[in-house]
Amino acid sequence: MATTRATLNTDELTTRVKEMYREVADHPEREFHFHTGRDLAERLGYPSQDLDAIPAEAIASFAGVGYYFDLAGLAPGDTVVDLGSGSGMDSFVAARKVGSAGRVVGIDMTDAQLHKAQRLAEQAGFVNVEFCDGQIEQLPVRAESADVVISNGVINLSPEKGKVFVEAARVLRAGGRLAIADIVTSIQLPEGVTCNASLWAACIGGAMQRDDYREAIESAGFSIEVVRDNDQYHFVSESAANATKTYGVRSVSILARKAG
Repeated sequence: MATTRATLNTDELTTRVKEMYREVADHPEREFHFHTGRDLAERLGYPSQDLDAIPAEAIASFAGVGYYFDLAGLAPGDTVVDLGSGSGMDSFVAARKVGSAGRVVGIDMTDAQLHKAQRLAEQAGFVNVEFCDGQIEQLPVRAESADVVISNGVINLSPEKGKVFVEAARVLRAGGRLAIADIVTSIQLPEGVTCNASLWAACIGGAMQRDDYREAIESAGFSIEVVRDNDQYHFVSESAANATKTYGVRSVSILARKAG
């Protein structure tokens, strides 16, 4: 007897992700499956002096899963691409580190997040940052134009993670760095979870098994230099917490380098 394999409805996923992160942009005080805001950022390791120097509204909508700027090694003059830049917190932190000679390009697909980030950049005078509408699987960025690609808690939302890493490699110069934080699992998630768009949007259903995640990065042409568990990150809702216990869902920070 033939069996039918369930599949993820990617259109529904895109809609759910946009809806959830519109809420994060417009109403960060509401409860989600995950923590948001400055308390989260400080717990993950963001220095207070970095947070004090960027717009508070961007920090309020922060929904990242780890800290990686100590791994990224941003330097004055670097060009940085932020995958899934949201309301701009990491982009603004990066902009201060690369200085007036550097440049940061934030890529996001949620209109509310883009509009908020653009408004905050203009109000705060961040002239070395721009935010662009786009998909992380097909970046609106010129090849070999970036020194560093960063991303925080976003790649797990993509149903085509291999394409994301290939695109990151395409836009990086030889020797460029990929510095990210993301959600992975100890064991492969079952079909009932991976085909649930709501759990994907909550940063759970799309999490890849960590060895497969590493392989996807390396297959795109990167050498992984650091993998660090982020023990300070945890989910809020009961369903998310149960997934953490059952499947080993956790946050990691990774530094990888493009061959050059």
